[in-house]
Amino acid sequence: MLRSMTGFGRSFMEGDGFTMTWEARSVNSRHLDVKWRLPVMVRSAEARFEKVVRRFASRGRVDISLNLQVHREGLMAVTFNAPQAAAMLDRLALFAQARGDAFSPDYNRLLSMNFLWDDAGAELDEAFITRLEEGLADALEDWNRSREAEAVALERDMLERIVRLEEWTAVIQERAPQIKEDRFAQVRERLREVLARNESELDEQRFLQEITLLSDKLDVSEEITRLNTHLGRLKELMRSGGDAGKRLDFTLQECFREINTCGNKVQDAQISHLVVDFKNEMEKCREQVQNLE
Repeated sequence: MLRSMTGFGRSFMEGDGFTMTWEARSVNSRHLDVKWRLPVMVRSAEARFEKVVRRFASRGRVDISLNLQVHREGLMAVTFNAPQAAAMLDRLALFAQARGDAFSPDYNRLLSMNFLWDDAGAELDEAFITRLEEGLADALEDWNRSREAEAVALERDMLERIVRLEEWTAVIQERAPQIKEDRFAQVRERLREVLARNESELDEQRFLQEITLLSDKLDVSEEITRLNTHLGRLKELMRSGGDAGKRLDFTLQECFREINTCGNKVQDAQISHLVVDFKNEMEKCREQVQNLE
């Protein structure tokens, strides 16, 4: 199933002596780029968490945060810089005294001061880390569900545009042969007019040679065949799902190339308008594809 690179996921879990809340939010990116906001005590497990993320995503910038509350001392793998905290509180007390203000320290604020907490270097409890990985996986599953829901809307819009492109391709395919015949007739008539002014006759053999060269320049049958193939490939990729974003983008580039050639070869007002509309629709498709994984 297709997934958007934009999404949000969340999970909450209570364990033996702790509660945790994971959140994952993402935007589009060419590669998988994970940004972490982790408590000091579990930063040593970031590499393990990274492996969990790679099971759920292949592209996108993903910001992942963990709100962790530990109620059991045995799980704490951090040390508190008590001397520095005491010095800070003493200085604040003196400052309040000098101003004649009452001072009552807010110890909860110390919890948010990361520079007062250091990794104790102790090994984290394996069961504890496993539960954290399970909570992260739950958040990423929720995140994927939101990405899949958004991709459904993108897929519906893309398929409607592809059907429109196929209809325009059929118009070009139908019009191109007649345009070529009309151009042949114009060339023959102009040659006759020029030769008549110079009292010369049309060399049929030479005329056929020139028409053959002109026919090659005006023929878009190969381009139309390739264009239809690429449009069919787009629909296949949309149905196949998975990490199809890059392949969709490449196939759209190939469509751009073929329709450009058709526009250059077939000099006709109606076809030119179709080519412009065709490019506009493909540009909108590319904008959508840029957000698919």
